[in-house]
Amino acid sequence: MTPVLPASRPLRFILAAAILTSQAFAQTAAPAPVRPVPPPGVALPDGDRAELQAGVVALGKDITVLRHSLQSKPELLALLPDVMIFHKAVDWALRYNEFSNVKQVATAKKLLELGNQRVSELKAGKPSWITATGLVPRGYLSGIDGSVQPYGMVVPDDWKPGETTPRRLDFWCHGRGETLSELDFLNQRLTSKGEYTPAGAFVLHLYGRYCCANKFAGEVDLFEALGGAVKQYNIDRTKLIIRGFSMGGGSTWQFGTHFGGLWAAVQPGAGFGETKEFMRLGTTPDKPLPPVWEQTLWQWYDSVGYVANLSNTTTVAYSGEIDGQKQAADIMIRYARMDAGNAHPPVAELGKVAPGDGSPKAAESRVTGTAPDVVFYHIIAPQTPHKIKPEEKPEVEAMVDAGVARHETYPKKVRFTTYTMIYHNMDWVHVLGMDKEWERAELNAEHKAAGSYEVTTKNVSAFQLVAPAGEGNEPLHEVVIDGQKLPASTPPAQPVQGSLSFAKADGKWHYVADSQQLAQLHAGPQKHAGVCGPIDHAFMSSFVMVRPTGKPFNDKVGGWAKGELEHAIDFWRKTYRGDAPVKDDTAITQDDIKNSNLILWGDPSSNKVLAQIIAKLPLQWSFSQLAFGGKSYDAAHTAPVLIFPNPLNPSKYVVLNSGVTFREQALLNNADQTPKLPDWAIIDLNTPPDAKWPGEVKAAGFFDEQWKVPTR
Repeated sequence: MTPVLPASRPLRFILAAAILTSQAFAQTAAPAPVRPVPPPGVALPDGDRAELQAGVVALGKDITVLRHSLQSKPELLALLPDVMIFHKAVDWALRYNEFSNVKQVATAKKLLELGNQRVSELKAGKPSWITATGLVPRGYLSGIDGSVQPYGMVVPDDWKPGETTPRRLDFWCHGRGETLSELDFLNQRLTSKGEYTPAGAFVLHLYGRYCCANKFAGEVDLFEALGGAVKQYNIDRTKLIIRGFSMGGGSTWQFGTHFGGLWAAVQPGAGFGETKEFMRLGTTPDKPLPPVWEQTLWQWYDSVGYVANLSNTTTVAYSGEIDGQKQAADIMIRYARMDAGNAHPPVAELGKVAPGDGSPKAAESRVTGTAPDVVFYHIIAPQTPHKIKPEEKPEVEAMVDAGVARHETYPKKVRFTTYTMIYHNMDWVHVLGMDKEWERAELNAEHKAAGSYEVTTKNVSAFQLVAPAGEGNEPLHEVVIDGQKLPASTPPAQPVQGSLSFAKADGKWHYVADSQQLAQLHAGPQKHAGVCGPIDHAFMSSFVMVRPTGKPFNDKVGGWAKGELEHAIDFWRKTYRGDAPVKDDTAITQDDIKNSNLILWGDPSSNKVLAQIIAKLPLQWSFSQLAFGGKSYDAAHTAPVLIFPNPLNPSKYVVLNSGVTFREQALLNNADQTPKLPDWAIIDLNTPPDAKWPGEVKAAGFFDEQWKVPTR
């Protein structure tokens, strides 16, 4: 079901309708079935399968025993995920037919052996792997779905447990691998140090939730893996480097631009920096542009719009001269020049390198035409296709090392750009509110002198300055915001050592005196960093799928909801390598409401939790009618999909009838793994779900900043 924008409407009207309220679109016949990702595995000899299954059962029992016996030894219990990763790798490969070749039987046996070895060491209270150097697979339990996830550490040979001097850490984001199961990933982490192993530095290889280009749960994976690593190793958080190649290069552009304040250096290789041009959408009839709301949502993960956030780090891009994915660095360079004020920079061509676009030599690779604070190098391997050329590695490392050496931990000037409250802070500036989400917001701040700040904003309604560490208890002198002077006589009676918050009212900026007054900014429904939509945001923190147990208003809707719940559970497992938490509506507890986003399936008749809150949601739903946004729909074959602050706990979400909004078709290209639906949609169930849509999308759109349906 490919969406086709109505040709009879003026484009200006379509844009307004899609962004401000809703957009209906026509859908063609369902697309042909797409190949499955991950692909089905090979058949195993019966004897090998039986032996592995017995090993999985035995290791699973040992893990259960350890979980209970180590309750009084929390420091050892915390290491249990380092055992669970081996059990899961073999268990899932067997359970879900994910052996890509028979040779992996030997790998599985090796992983079970390692799991049993770690069990024995935990029982004895002597876990050797926490003091090991070299290749060390580790694991953590995710706060999103409770799943165990692996990561790989490369520990320097000269590292000693308990050493007091913190060390640099390089993250590595892997390339696309549709057969990269946990089994394969752990085998790699036991046999290969990877492309780069800087002397004296830790390297953390991310699994990234499999093959999603570190998006959504794959993005959270980096922070959860880092949280596990810092408990075991003395890591210098001022010397974090993000790097990767191919799909991992796309991940690196994403992490580098969206979290620019974290990195001493950003080192992408190949990959992609956005969706439209990379996928050539809108260029031919067989590559149409998607609905405008989907184009709006490209701004979640498109890196090009966030290029200004590279201003306080060093970017060292690598490309092969004849690699089609050189396009990633080329388009990022184009947008960096636009950020510097060049409205129409040249468009680079594959196989051609213009002066100032990069060089094979580090000393000559500085990109020209960027803003002075955007330090951008581009190492280009001559006549090289899609691979990392060994001869260029020293050139790349020289620039990364130089970037780490000159990195400012607490820059005096910060330029921050965002399009969504999902990404709301960088270094010591924090956006607390936007005038309109999904439009470009800018917050530029300079600590000019002791107690003096100058700030300019665009599309920002509230923000906070957090004083850099080490600035002391300097008295506040003056803050200038968008040319408006706020003298020191009016702010709260506190030093700049903590933080200062500001809000805009009636066109003027004002100090926010304390946390209580700041909280008033969010009185009633209000989009803010933790609760801002769209639907896919609910699956980046703890969630529970709430299964209905009652009788639905209409069998058609009830059957559709049941099928979509089953699809969401299966899709989560395949795409993000975890078991989605599922509970009956009668089993939801206060702890669930307090700690998790609730994904409610069914209707107010079938789902008891939905019945409890329906009066506080922006829709009316009965046996005969679904009313939303001033329109009515036939409830016999129509269902809502939406995200909204949970009326029982507004710091969390409720989602109606949706898992993540992209489906099987998007798995074929990582640049296409973007949100397909915004804050809400109305689905006509007369058109069955397919590999792209949950049914026919009759209308879709975004709530405004107060969680209301905008009026035209």
